[in-house]
Amino acid sequence: MANTSSARKATRKIARKTEINKARRSLLRGSVRKVEEAIAGGDRNAALEAFKAAEPVIMRAAQRNVVHKNTASRKVSRLAHRIAKLDK
Repeated sequence: MANTSSARKATRKIARKTEINKARRSLLRGSVRKVEEAIAGGDRNAALEAFKAAEPVIMRAAQRNVVHKNTASRKVSRLAHRIAKLDK
């Protein structure tokens, strides 16, 4: 347990940030899942629409330190590559 008032405040701040980051991570995963489902369905137009919605969510999560920026870039790149393969 925290002994000082500053440590107690830090604990409260961490708890608040954890809740916010959980919501952001959930939004991130949900948007990626929608793109993957559209790719699995083979519908290129639906996949593109889902990707257009998901890309800003992914990059915003990186800006806010929910995920590392390289992880976000990798996710975007891999999704884009899989969508491009649908055309062939």
